[in-house]
Amino acid sequence: MLRLEEEYVKALCDDIAKFKPDVVFTEKGLSDIAAHYLMKSGISAFRRLRKTDNNRIARATGATIVHRTDEIQEGDIGTKCGLMEVRKIGDEFFVFLDECKEPKACTILLRGPSKDLLNEIERNLLDAMNVVRNLLVDPRVVYGAGASEMAVSAALMEKSKSIVGVAQWIYQAVAMALEVIPRTLAQNCGANVIKLTTELRAKHAKGASPQWGIDGHKGVLANIAELGVLEPFAVKVQTLRTSIEACCMLLRIDAVVSGIAAKKESGGSSAPPPENEEMGEAA
Repeated sequence: MLRLEEEYVKALCDDIAKFKPDVVFTEKGLSDIAAHYLMKSGISAFRRLRKTDNNRIARATGATIVHRTDEIQEGDIGTKCGLMEVRKIGDEFFVFLDECKEPKACTILLRGPSKDLLNEIERNLLDAMNVVRNLLVDPRVVYGAGASEMAVSAALMEKSKSIVGVAQWIYQAVAMALEVIPRTLAQNCGANVIKLTTELRAKHAKGASPQWGIDGHKGVLANIAELGVLEPFAVKVQTLRTSIEACCMLLRIDAVVSGIAAKKESGGSSAPPPENEEMGEAA
């Protein structure tokens, strides 16, 4: 049994070695016999990789993940990595694949004195990368610091004046809700909320100054175009869409609950006649 196993492992290693790769990565285990035969062929091997890491390595080196050694072809071998080395950072060893040609994936190594700080750095990095991704997908930007919200609020309030009936309250309700963002910014920087919000509303009246917002450092109104505070257009649109959809869902739920309550009240008013009267009439 041991000889058969050794012959089988040797056949697997020969299938790999005939393509003369320098490094082999596998998501599964690697026995001592397989490591011995691969080392004799001048091949370094790394075992038990995570699926996500294996996919990144394939994208960075131009390789193709193969599940059977007898299915390996010459085009499956990754040839876009210029240097592979193992470095020790702290108490752990890391494998670095450097000098890759046209890599489709990369790794950012974060270091810090504590785990909590590392988690915070990772969250901030992910937020920054998502902002860059949004700008690559849709390069349009809008003014931040509450300027865009107040501009939309002023436009909706002006639009509501041209609508007659109950429908105008919808525009006014959304306009008042959008003012929460600049009001919160004013509150966070310790300014006079009512005064600052009123001044900002006057600046945005009739679309005269759409670039004015709140300077969070000084607690005063400022030209956001000069401060350079910009936000992705896609994020703003998604925020407005999500908030309005959530409001519509709450209104639907309220309508359903109100309808059920009305049915219960109407059903309770028409009670059946007492059994005593029915029995007396029958007698």
